[in-house]
Amino acid sequence: MNFKFNKKSISNIVFILVIATLLYPPSKEWVLRQIAFSPSVNVESTNNIGDYNWELKGLNTKSLNLKDLENRVVFVNFWATWCPPCRAEMPMIQELYNDYKDKIDFIFVTNENLETVNKFFKKNNYNLPVFNSIGLPPSKLTETNSIPATYLIDKKGNIVINEVGSANWNSKKVRKIIDELLTE
Repeated sequence: MNFKFNKKSISNIVFILVIATLLYPPSKEWVLRQIAFSPSVNVESTNNIGDYNWELKGLNTKSLNLKDLENRVVFVNFWATWCPPCRAEMPMIQELYNDYKDKIDFIFVTNENLETVNKFFKKNNYNLPVFNSIGLPPSKLTETNSIPATYLIDKKGNIVINEVGSANWNSKKVRKIIDELLTE
């Protein structure tokens, strides 16, 4: 057989490949990971979380109340295993966690059960501390219903980063901000 490719057939092939890539979850995550940007920073913000009273049931860690983390730098991420943007940013978050887990507190909140989380973590070699929310989170952390939603809170309770959607959490920019918050 002798195939001739013209512009139309090439564009059709490219179109089919793009659609297939976007529909196949692992490639969709890969694409999202490639286009993830560093989150925007609101350092001048006076957006304080206010009430720290938030009960969290630990799934793979001990339970806690956010009150226990007052005057500390806290990274809060709302996510789910079924969410492609959440899965896309997880490898970058895991790298950040590996380097900062002893310096700042990480809270990963999901509505899913321990079995679902453990299966996902085992498959992807993650070891992030995951919680179910028992009570209502501070209102400043519930201004969106979208996931992933991530917040970086300084020692005074100010939300320094408020990012909805997939982001590169292992960027130099984020690391610099965390390092600066730790010295305050």
